[in-house]
Amino acid sequence: MSLHKFIVAFIIITSSDPALQAENWSSWRGPNGNGVTSEKGFPSTWSTTENVAWRIDLPAPGNSTPVTWQDNVLLTQATAEGTKRHLTCYDLNSGKQRWQYTATIEQVEKTHNTNPHAAGSPVTDGKHIVVSFGSAGIHCVDMKGNLKWQVDMGRLEHIWGTSASPVIFENIVIVNCGPGVRAFWIALDIETGEEVWKTESQNFVSTKPEEFRGSWSTPVVHGNGADAIMFISMPLKFYALKPRTGDILWNCDGPGKLAYTSPLVNRDVAVTMSGYGGPSLAVKRGGRGDVTESHRLWHKTERAENPQRIGSGLIIGDYIYIVNEPGIAWCMDLKTGGRLWQQRLGDSKCWSSLCLVEGKIFVVNDKGTTFVIDPNPKQCNIIHENKLAELTRGSLAFANGRILIRTYKSLYCIESK
Repeated sequence: MSLHKFIVAFIIITSSDPALQAENWSSWRGPNGNGVTSEKGFPSTWSTTENVAWRIDLPAPGNSTPVTWQDNVLLTQATAEGTKRHLTCYDLNSGKQRWQYTATIEQVEKTHNTNPHAAGSPVTDGKHIVVSFGSAGIHCVDMKGNLKWQVDMGRLEHIWGTSASPVIFENIVIVNCGPGVRAFWIALDIETGEEVWKTESQNFVSTKPEEFRGSWSTPVVHGNGADAIMFISMPLKFYALKPRTGDILWNCDGPGKLAYTSPLVNRDVAVTMSGYGGPSLAVKRGGRGDVTESHRLWHKTERAENPQRIGSGLIIGDYIYIVNEPGIAWCMDLKTGGRLWQQRLGDSKCWSSLCLVEGKIFVVNDKGTTFVIDPNPKQCNIIHENKLAELTRGSLAFANGRILIRTYKSLYCIESK
């Protein structure tokens, strides 16, 4: 076995608690927020007729990703021109709707036509399900869809809308609220909804809803207990903080004004990539305060090295894999940020984030074609292309041997037959 193959296998085995991963894709990008699952037995090929366990019509388009807990599939979507924002629970085995919780808002905030309201994905710990509905607030329900609490975040207004998903850490839920003229981080007690900590900064906000500035990035928590660190990409700065308290450990200058992707993190390095051609950079972990000069490993500022990026990538060993918004896959050297290869995937754009499953990368493009790729730093090896021919901007979810794909029209459950 080559060293790279060994590292891929090691990541899959050790990335998190296998008992949890065997059943639950509990948040956007899975149980650890990094797109990795240790579970096995997923199909690598499918079509509209092959390996489809079930398919259901959805009432409205959306960009969020399904999450699961046991045999529950949880999905956010908005109807009635955004005035109704739903959290819907489906049966994983049949696709039948079990229940629906609805939040309403009379004065709908603006959003981009490619970003329907309720774009953030749910998060669950098996007792609570939390959703962030922008100006319609943060809501927590139990596993039967009964409201436990809701918190009004006030108006969150940006012409491109909101999309960051909540994150659960221990007994709190953390949300990157914004972007726009109001933007902040907030941690709430998951049992009561009471504020635990809140961080505000002029650096986070825009002068007006039309300004090309803000963060749609979902935070990533790496580690457990007192050793856990949360990483978050914001306009012009990259941050690491303690999720229990909100205390900032370090910040690094160098990102652009727009942050779409989530940070990529391993034990040694944290990477942030800006949107709209803004810079990308890597930080050596372990610093304190302003680490721009002391711990920034590389900083790519040229537009040619920073195409538009919406979906998040993967760190596998010493390499970064990502598919840029134009639909071009890149492999980069984690130590230098240098590009090792690039390969166009089909003839469509790509908003989806990458997943690492059984040693293979899975990513779906805007046309609903999922590419299964062998992670190889020397060349792009496409193993399979699976076409659904439906507009798709959410990411894939993996649980109980099934793959869930949310398109603008449908929710598919893919399973080997």
